[in-house]
Amino acid sequence: MSTYLTTEELAERIKYNPRTIRNQFKDTIFFENVHYIRPFGKRKILFVWERIEEDMCKPTMSLINGMALQ
Repeated sequence: MSTYLTTEELAERIKYNPRTIRNQFKDTIFFENVHYIRPFGKRKILFVWERIEEDMCKPTMSLINGMALQ
């Protein structure tokens, strides 16, 4: 069973500002239907903690043009 978090709850867990998550991470690092969902097709976003935690723990090889290779 998945753990769903609001933006504020996720921000508290990963120690980032909620605004950073909304404006910089959503759709660049976190992708819809992978890292977050919109329940019932509405505006509200719920993040899937297990998917985010899994990706956060993956090792990165290097940075090329600001993009991490995995």
